[in-house]
Amino acid sequence: MEPRDLSAAVSMRRSEEASLAGSVALVTGASSGVGRAIAVSLAHYGAFVCAAGRNRKRLGETIAQTEPGTLAIPFQADLTLDASINQVDELLRKEFARLDILVHSSGSIQHSPMASAHLEDLDRQYTADVRAPYALTKALLPMLKASRGQIIFINSSLGLTAQRPEVGQFAATQHAMKAIADSLRQEVNADGIRVMSLFLGRTATPRQERLYREEGRVYQPELLMQPEDVAEVVVCALALPRTAEITDVSMRPLTKSY
Repeated sequence: MEPRDLSAAVSMRRSEEASLAGSVALVTGASSGVGRAIAVSLAHYGAFVCAAGRNRKRLGETIAQTEPGTLAIPFQADLTLDASINQVDELLRKEFARLDILVHSSGSIQHSPMASAHLEDLDRQYTADVRAPYALTKALLPMLKASRGQIIFINSSLGLTAQRPEVGQFAATQHAMKAIADSLRQEVNADGIRVMSLFLGRTATPRQERLYREEGRVYQPELLMQPEDVAEVVVCALALPRTAEITDVSMRPLTKSY
C-alpha cells in the first residue's frame, strides 16, 4: 500500500470511530473484564456510557478508568430481576431519552460433568445468560428502533460447538443466546437495527482466572486474549458504515495454552 493510501485508510478509520461520538450505550457486565474494557473504550470514542453491573465498588473502578471529560455513569443492577431491568429502562429514558448501543456482556458460568452437576447451577446460568439478555433487549427495543441502534451479544466459542466435556450447561445457554440473536436480527434489520454475536475463546478476565483455578491449571493471562482486544473489535463493528452488517465474529488466542 502506498503511503497516501495508508493515510487515507487511517483517516477513514478515525472518521468511522468518530461516528460513535454522542451515541448512548448501555454495557452490561461492566464491572470487570470484557464489559469493563468495552465501556471504557466506548467512552474514549465519545459515547455516553451507562455501565451496568452488580458490584458497586468495581463499577466505580470502571468509571475511574475513563478519561476526564467523558460521560460514563455506573448503574448497580442485578439484571436477573425484572425490577432492575425496569430501573435501567427508566434511567436511560430519564437521563438520555434514547439508546443507540446495547452490549450484553454479563452472565454466569459453571463447568461440571453431568453426573455431578447441580440443576440449580443450570437454572442460575439460564436466568443470567438467556432470560436476562432476552428480557433486557425486549424492554429496550422501542428506544433501539427509534435510534436505528445496534445490539451486540458477547457470546462464547461454546456457543458454536460443545464438543468438550463438562461444559453442557453453559454451552446450552450460549447456543440459546445465539438463537436469540439470529432470530432477532431477522426481526429488526428492517428497522435499521444491526445485531452481532461475538464468540470469544479464552480471555484474560477474573472469570477465566477462576475457571483455571477450578481446573487446577496454571493461569497465564499473557497467553490469552485481552479484554481490550475484544473492545477493539466491538468498536470497529459498531463504527462500520451502515451499508453493511457484521453478524458473527469468532475470536481466540493466537498462542494456544490449552
